[in-house]
Amino acid sequence: ALGSSAPEILLSCIELISNNFYAGALGPSTIVGSASFNLLGITAVCVMAIPKGESRIVEGKAVFAITSISSIFAYFWLLIILVFVSPNRVEIWEGFLTFIMFPVLVIMAFAADRGWL
Repeated sequence: ALGSSAPEILLSCIELISNNFYAGALGPSTIVGSASFNLLGITAVCVMAIPKGESRIVEGKAVFAITSISSIFAYFWLLIILVFVSPNRVEIWEGFLTFIMFPVLVIMAFAADRGWL
């Protein structure tokens, strides 16, 4: 999903920097909309790709739970920082903390996959 969202993320970053770190018309809405579409679209394609009469189960439930909870948390995090903490403005610390959340998610998912969590 990151590869398919790269253009939106890049446009959003360019807009954010050119607007003196104030959220513009494209910014958060584009990223949230793109992420939602990717989540639902990829899920739909995966479901439709299963041949008729067959079924699949999620084996790595811990990894699935971590990524699902992280996805929901990301939407709430975006709402909190853009509406309540610094309305329509992205502070440097917010961007940095948001950026750090991705490696944390990857490490947690890896640890869950290895059975360490």
